[in-house]
Amino acid sequence: MRLTLRALISHGRVARRIGLGPESRINILRNILTGLVRHERIETTRARADEVRFYAEKLIDYAKKGDTNEKPMKMADFWLTEKDLIPKLFKVLAVRFENQRGGYTRMARIPNRENLDRASMAVLEFKGNPFPPLFPMKRVSELNLLNQLLKAYREEKAQMCCVWLVDA
Repeated sequence: MRLTLRALISHGRVARRIGLGPESRINILRNILTGLVRHERIETTRARADEVRFYAEKLIDYAKKGDTNEKPMKMADFWLTEKDLIPKLFKVLAVRFENQRGGYTRMARIPNRENLDRASMAVLEFKGNPFPPLFPMKRVSELNLLNQLLKAYREEKAQMCCVWLVDA
């Protein structure tokens, strides 16, 4: 009973503990978000990628309101540590996602780190980036020999079934 109660009650812990405290956590998130806007694809631990993903989505939502609005400019100024990325946010990323309502990022799990900590890793990227995809696209396999033979067999079987029903 004691374990279940402890699992159900959060005791005020809302966010993951990243870094050494709240200020350190914000600085780490700002640096990762800045790297994501600069490179459009980053590799980090799974917990950090999952946490930054929320802030990246919100930043794009604010950027879609335009660079003339005061609140998006304040948000971009706070979250991006490199100020030369602010025009990229408003002119490139916001324009790319202007017709999309959400889901601007994609997170893919990759193998754990090989050093001592064996941390679970992930790749976080903006959709529509210029890099090759992480996972290859599935080929359309209608034209390979086996599928053509199966298709002909199904058609022949359907014709035989219809002929048998007509004869009976």
